[in-house]
Amino acid sequence: MIMKGTGRSAGAGGTAARPAASGVSVAAAAGAFALTRALLLLWVLKVLPVRGPDVTSDVEVIYQGWYEVLRTGTYPLDDVTWQYPPAAALAILSPGVLPFLDYARAFFVLALVCDAAVLGLLQYAGRRPGRSTRGMWFWIAGVPLLGPTAYARYDLMVTAVAVAALFAAARRPAVAGALAGFGAMLKVWPVLLLTGLRQGRAWGAATVTAASLLLVLSASMPGALAFLGFQRDRGTEVESLGALVFHVARHFGWEGQVLLNYGSVEFLGPYVPLVSGVALGLTAAAFGWLAVWRLRASEFSTATPADAAFTAVLLFTTTSRVISPQYLVWLLGLAAVCLAFRSSRMALPSLLVLVATGLTFLEFPVWFDKVVASDPQGVAVLAARNGLLVTATLLACRRLWTSTVRPRGRLGRRALPARSHRDRASVGS
Repeated sequence: MIMKGTGRSAGAGGTAARPAASGVSVAAAAGAFALTRALLLLWVLKVLPVRGPDVTSDVEVIYQGWYEVLRTGTYPLDDVTWQYPPAAALAILSPGVLPFLDYARAFFVLALVCDAAVLGLLQYAGRRPGRSTRGMWFWIAGVPLLGPTAYARYDLMVTAVAVAALFAAARRPAVAGALAGFGAMLKVWPVLLLTGLRQGRAWGAATVTAASLLLVLSASMPGALAFLGFQRDRGTEVESLGALVFHVARHFGWEGQVLLNYGSVEFLGPYVPLVSGVALGLTAAAFGWLAVWRLRASEFSTATPADAAFTAVLLFTTTSRVISPQYLVWLLGLAAVCLAFRSSRMALPSLLVLVATGLTFLEFPVWFDKVVASDPQGVAVLAARNGLLVTATLLACRRLWTSTVRPRGRLGRRALPARSHRDRASVGS
């Protein structure tokens, strides 16, 4: 009797302990989030200095300048730095919803709100069966590793939309598709979320949403597609994978230049078009691999949409002519969603992205002057960061393939016993 009573008490105590432990976890997460985001706000508000260029100038000068133009009912038709899809105007105009703050402070507050929204999604999802809170902690740790850049670009807003889309994929594919379509009209890359979505409704909803937004914004504001022409003559950005060629070549007499070009610091000169062309070729090859994977993949789990999206965006990022620091926000968000699924195979690639994010903060803004000058210290950090991204990409591709593509021989081995059985039955008859 005593043992039975003890067992019941232990069972009741164990049941009661789980909500208590969950409450402690939520409180700990909220505390860690508050501390790390306070640091980010102190950085972007310039209360705490950060070595290197002022990363908030994009918001205070460029975004605010676009805001003034967009308010007049037109896109920045004569500004080659406007290289974003039409719905990006909504992100640039969004600080207007907080008229009691100046533009920059309103933007930073909205970035914080989107950051907290992602945390809330990861926390909610992590408590469901088959899920984990690893993604929540990954997000809490990852964003501040990027430094003030995380809040000084509108990529956090886009990432919040992408995270919501991936979590909606399992039960509401049409909602997931609509969010992916909306995200694509904000900054193109969320279209890659469709890579791992099997439901036709998701693709249809994405197409309808994107087309509707494009039609409405094109009809209401002149210059909605002007951004397409501003990408043609870009060089190779100094932080990209291909830029490492010129960082080394400068020490052997290469006669090119480093200039602010189309809104970023790029290499211009001999062989730059060749390296840029190779980068575009690698991007095309990456999309080709994704197409082959999609045709061959047959074993989808609940984590596959997130794993596929993470892999696709890694491929897009590493092969791009431009690897801006804010691209790491995309990867952090997608990696966090992957880690929220216990069945995900992306734990190691996610860890590599986390380390690459910390190196990105060193590369920009802390030692950006050294990177621009091709100083050995700056180049070493850049090479390490890009090397981690390449390794993460290759690992993610391999893990996505092996977890979803059935080896050709497996089907044959499974089919042979069935045929032999039928043959024996036929002979026996």
